[in-house]
Amino acid sequence: MSDAVQIELGSVVSLWRYPVKSMMGEELNATEVTERGLLGDRAYALVDSSDGKAATAKNPRKWPRLFDFRASFIEPARAATKVPPVRITLPDGTTVTSDQGDLDQVLSKALHRDVTFRAAQRGAVNAEEYWPDMEGLDHRDTVTDFALPEGTFFDVAMVHLLTTATLDRLRELYPQGRFEVRRFRPNIVVQ
Repeated sequence: MSDAVQIELGSVVSLWRYPVKSMMGEELNATEVTERGLLGDRAYALVDSSDGKAATAKNPRKWPRLFDFRASFIEPARAATKVPPVRITLPDGTTVTSDQGDLDQVLSKALHRDVTFRAAQRGAVNAEEYWPDMEGLDHRDTVTDFALPEGTFFDVAMVHLLTTATLDRLRELYPQGRFEVRRFRPNIVVQ
């Protein structure tokens, strides 16, 4: 038997799930972590009807208002069951649900762009990312396509962890900036 020493490196401050890709989400008290991230995270997305690409805040020129929308599950997500419907709060405070018949029309009107609301399914979906005109970036003032992992609406990682130390360091390096947790849209915030 070893004499292991347990050292606390941090504590979880908050848990977040984002039922709809690139919208604000919901804070959780507890969650199940699966091989596909937090249960129900990014289960849905809006797809641009003109090009079939997932709407993403990574292209703010095309999708400037996605962060103004908030999504939450109407009922708890449960493993081994169909993903439940969501309630979406629009920027003007109007709420809609994913099971109402005119959802695509309501969201299209609010976004000024034809979109379809859909659940993650088999096959890969593409999205776009805008690269600002900044020195040191791979691309400058350009929009590039990238494939989302097959069957998901994640950009890259299935779980996004953010520490308060990272936010403190960013504020130290750029004091005139605003570094808020919600902008980074993490799943787990650790102090």
